[in-house]
Amino acid sequence: MKSIFILCLGFVPFAFSQVEKELPLAANPDLQSQKPAYLIHKSNGTFDSTFIYTTDTLTLPFFDDFSKNKFQKYTTGFNEADSMVQFFQLLDGTGIPLSADSTVSLVPTYTRYFTEVNGTYTYTDTVHDLINTIQIGYLDTYPVTYNFTPVYPAYNIYDTIGFVNLPDTLFQMDDIVKQDSATQFFKQITDPSKLWLDSRAYHNYRYAVNPWTIGVATFDGLDEYGYPYAFGGNGSDYADVLTSKPIDLSSNTIADSIYLSFLYQKQGFGEEPEATDFLAIELFNPVSNEWTQVWSVSGGPMSDFKGVHIPIVNLDYFNSNFQFRFRNYGSLTGGLDHFHLDYVRVRNNSFLADTLYKDFAFVYPTGSLLVDYTSVPWDHFKNNSIGKMNDLAQVVVRNGSNLPENNQNGNIEIEYNGVTEGNFVLAAQDLSGGAINYAPKTTYYSYHDLSGGYVFDVSKPGTKQTFDIITDATAPFTDSVVNDTTYSTQYFANYYAYDDGTAERAYSFTGAQGRLAMGFEAYEADSLIGASIHFTPTVVNAEGDLFALTVWADNSGVPGDTLYQDNLFFPKEVEYDFGPNRFIDYYFFDLKRVPVSGNFFIGWRQFDAEPLNVGLDKNIDKSEHLFFSLNGGNSWTNSSIEGTVMIRPIFSTSLNAELGIEESIIPETKFVLYPNPTSTQITLKAENGLVQGMSVYNLQGQLVVKTDQETADVSHLKPGVYLVKPASSEQTIRLIKN
Repeated sequence: MKSIFILCLGFVPFAFSQVEKELPLAANPDLQSQKPAYLIHKSNGTFDSTFIYTTDTLTLPFFDDFSKNKFQKYTTGFNEADSMVQFFQLLDGTGIPLSADSTVSLVPTYTRYFTEVNGTYTYTDTVHDLINTIQIGYLDTYPVTYNFTPVYPAYNIYDTIGFVNLPDTLFQMDDIVKQDSATQFFKQITDPSKLWLDSRAYHNYRYAVNPWTIGVATFDGLDEYGYPYAFGGNGSDYADVLTSKPIDLSSNTIADSIYLSFLYQKQGFGEEPEATDFLAIELFNPVSNEWTQVWSVSGGPMSDFKGVHIPIVNLDYFNSNFQFRFRNYGSLTGGLDHFHLDYVRVRNNSFLADTLYKDFAFVYPTGSLLVDYTSVPWDHFKNNSIGKMNDLAQVVVRNGSNLPENNQNGNIEIEYNGVTEGNFVLAAQDLSGGAINYAPKTTYYSYHDLSGGYVFDVSKPGTKQTFDIITDATAPFTDSVVNDTTYSTQYFANYYAYDDGTAERAYSFTGAQGRLAMGFEAYEADSLIGASIHFTPTVVNAEGDLFALTVWADNSGVPGDTLYQDNLFFPKEVEYDFGPNRFIDYYFFDLKRVPVSGNFFIGWRQFDAEPLNVGLDKNIDKSEHLFFSLNGGNSWTNSSIEGTVMIRPIFSTSLNAELGIEESIIPETKFVLYPNPTSTQITLKAENGLVQGMSVYNLQGQLVVKTDQETADVSHLKPGVYLVKPASSEQTIRLIKN
C-alpha cells in the first residue's frame, strides 16, 4: 500500500500539468441555423422542392479581399423562383399523367381458381392482361428519364372455395410503382457583386492571425451549416470547397498574361493541419468538362500569410465558362486542420507583384469602446457612465504598400438607429505607432483614449440598448477602399461580457470536483441571478454532464468565500445552443438572487473529471481573470491559456423590469402554493386574507399564465421551473412543473 501511495504522488505533477487544455471545436455555432427550405427533400428521396440555379458569368478583373461576404446567397422561399415544373412518375403512352391513386405492378399478376375433387384441392392461375405499356420516370434524380414499361394490375385474385363468385383480392406488395410527383424550381442568379457559387468555406473576421486585410475565408472540417462532415468518424477527405462563378475569358489569349493570385495561412487561431492535410487549387476546363489540380500546399505549423501566383496558359481555359476552386483535404470530424485564404485576384497583364497587394486596410474589427468589457448591463452603465469609455480602444491596420506611406487621421463614429450621435478622432501618429509614416508591409496595433468626449447616451430608456460603431482610416495612395472601414456593434443587456461572442477554440478543464472561476468587477452593487455560458462540443461530447453553478466573493484577487452554489440535488446540465445566440442562460436554483458589489467570481464546480469544454475567444485575452482549483477551493491557480472563457454573469435588471418588482431580497412567503411540484393545476392560499389571483412567469420573465382565481391550470406548460407572483403581493414563489 505504501509503494502505491508513493507512486501516485510521483504522478501528481504530470496530472496537474494536464488540467488545462485548448481544444479545437467540433462545430461552428455561428453557422448553425435551419437549412433553407429548398434543401429539405421529401422522405421518399425525390428531388421535390429543390432548386436548379443558373448562374451569371463574371468578367475580369476578379478580386476578393473578403472584407465583405461575397458568397452567393440562394433563394429561401419558393415564391422567389423564376419558374417551376411538376414531374409525375407514371405517364400514359402519350405523356399524360395517370390519376393520383394509380398503382401498377412490374411483374405479371393473376387470378387463382381452386377446384376440389374427392377432398383434394388444386388450382390454376390465369395471368391478367397487360394494363398497357406506360412511361415510368423515377423522381430521385433530375432530369427525369422516362422509359416505356409493360405493367399489370397491382393485385392478385384468389377464388374462395365454398363461396361461389366471392373471390378474395390480395393487393400486390412487391414490384409495384405508385403515382408520385415532384416539383422542380428554377432560379437565375444575377448578382455580379457575389463572386462565389458556394459557401462551405467560412467567411469570418476572427480566425486568421494578422491577416493583410479584414476578413478571410477559412477551410476546415465543418460544412456550411457548422456541422462536421462526418459525425463520430476518424477519416480524412476533401472537405470545404470555394468555387468561383464562371469567368468569361473567351476574348483573351495567352499573351494577356492572366494569373490567379492569392494569399494563404496555415492554422491561424484554429488547429494546426497535419503534414498529410493540404489546401489545393483546381482549374475547370470547359472543353473537357474536368477539374485539374494545379497547386497545393501541405499542412504544418502556423505561418504568416504567403503569396501564390499561378499562370493561366492552357488554351482550353480561354472560354466563356472558365472557373477555379479552392479545396482542403483534412479531418471531417470538426473544426480541425485550418487554412485561411485572402486577397484572391484574377486579372490580365498580371505579374508577380500581384501577390504584394499594395493596399491599406483594417486587419480586425474595432475593439469595444468600454473599459475592460464588451458588454455591461445597461442600467449599470447609465448609473456609472463616468470613466467607463475605453482609454485603450484597440485599432489594427496594415500598410500593404512596399513603400513608406504618410499617415492620416481616422475616425470612430457612433450611431443610434441610423443617426450619428458622436465620434472620436483617431490621431494619425497614434495609428502609425508614433511615426510620421507607415512602414512598408507593416501591421500596426494602436490604442486610443476614448475616455474624453462622447459617452453613450444614458437617457436612452429600457433595459437593453444597441449602438453601431463605424471606424475608418486610410492612406494617401490608390487602393481598395472597401476595407478602409470596419463595422461593429456595442451591446448593452443584463450581463457582463469580456468576449466578442465567437469562439475560435474550446477551453478544457479536467479534475473531479474541480472548480473554475471567472472574475468580474461590477459597476454597481446589484443581484446576480445566474450566468450565460457558451459550452461547445469538441472531440468529446459533454452534453448532459452535470455541474453546480457557483459564485465566490473576492479574496485579494482570487476566489474567496462561496456566496452561492447550486443545490446538489438540482445541478445544471451542459447544453449546446446551435443557433445564432450560442449562449445558454443558467439561473440559480429557486431563482435565488445573490447580492454582489465590486469584485466577484462566477463559474462552476464540476462533479466528474471529464472536461465540460467551454468556448474560448482567442481574439481577446482575459486569462488573468480565470482561475481553477483542484482541492475544493483551498488554493487557486491562474489560467495559463491565452484567450477568454465565454462566461457571462447575469444580473436581475431585466427580470425586475419584466416582473415589475423592486430590487430587494424576497421575504419569506406568506402564501402556500400546492401541489408543488405539479403536472396539472396549482392552488394558491394566503395565510391571511383572500387571494386575488396570480401570475406565472418563466425564468426569462415572460408571463405564461394569469388568473384572478386562486387556482390556475398549468398543464400546457413545459416541464421546468416557473415563478408564481400573487396578485396582491410583491412576493414570488418557485413552482416546479413536472
